[in-house]
Amino acid sequence: MGAGELRVGGITAFTATDFPGKLAAAVFIQGCPWRCGYCHNPHLQLRQQGPLTWASVMALLVRRAGLLDGVVFSGGEPTMDPALPDAMAAVREMGLAVGLHTACIYPRQLKAVLPMVDWVGFDIKAPFDAYQRVTGVFGSGEPARACMEMIVDSGVAHECRTTLHPALLSEAEVEALAGTLADAGVRNYAIQTFRAQGCANKGLNATAGAVMGTATLERIAARFDTFVLRVA
Repeated sequence: MGAGELRVGGITAFTATDFPGKLAAAVFIQGCPWRCGYCHNPHLQLRQQGPLTWASVMALLVRRAGLLDGVVFSGGEPTMDPALPDAMAAVREMGLAVGLHTACIYPRQLKAVLPMVDWVGFDIKAPFDAYQRVTGVFGSGEPARACMEMIVDSGVAHECRTTLHPALLSEAEVEALAGTLADAGVRNYAIQTFRAQGCANKGLNATAGAVMGTATLERIAARFDTFVLRVA
């Protein structure tokens, strides 16, 4: 399948925050099989034809030649799109770096694109045996674990992220998860607090709570080369 078949759900023409150290364009891919309650891009969940074409993305990249350092593919879940490898190859042929945001859903597809990726930001949403609580999908923790291990083993630059909502994860669970990640070789970790913007779950919007305690955050930070708390 050629890059022209990529289902593009949206694009941010210029971002300095989605690809560390790069001025990038962010391309959002349509479709995700999980239904995380705190999702802030629910309009991208359905696997349907997106409102944009890959040709329009390429035209934008050509216009911004010399201004952009890279392109980060996000979603939705970009690895579910069979046209992703060809789209990444097209970006690399333009001399741009390639970034990837993934929820760690498809190990086989991730393995196919990792050699083309310069940086990956990946979500680990919960302790692996508690994944269904967040995703709504039974057994979703196992592909997440496999993807995490693959990313760490590849040596690619990375950031692992966990979204914190008190109705979904306790402080103790987040600390235990951080320990699991550090022991697995994750070096760069971010906890991001729930943000209501874009979230369609009224219950979660109404019950968002405070961030974690300082002592817990300090213990977590000590386990990683870099740690950041992103407050919504």
